[in-house]
Amino acid sequence: MKNSERARAILEENQQLTCVLCCDETIYTATARGIAPMMEWIERGEILNGFSVADRVVGRAAAFLFILAGIREVYAAVVSEPALAVLEKYAIPCSYEKRVPHIINRTGDGFCPMETAVWEIDDPEHALQIIRQTQLKLRGK
Repeated sequence: MKNSERARAILEENQQLTCVLCCDETIYTATARGIAPMMEWIERGEILNGFSVADRVVGRAAAFLFILAGIREVYAAVVSEPALAVLEKYAIPCSYEKRVPHIINRTGDGFCPMETAVWEIDDPEHALQIIRQTQLKLRGK
């Protein structure tokens, strides 16, 4: 079974999981929502180059994190059009169940703050700085 298929199967088998990364025998799983799992793995310095990821929701911010981490392939239950554009620009294949114009926030009354924060950003490193700043602002609420 390919890494991408295995990541997707694990995600679909366990509804508690939000994100699964696979590369050969190494598997990472997370239950935290949003970009939190990817940020944690990146901040810890995990080597994720070449991994395949299966995620419940992929917006533009997550797409930039996948690029920075060196993710090889993405599966998303829900993916935003801006995320697809970023992944396509960096030649990262992405399969998905549902494509949406944008990711909505957790209360369902507006855009996801992370996707909004990087909406106009084109550089992954700059996106990471903006994501960090946005996380700090949101935690301050």
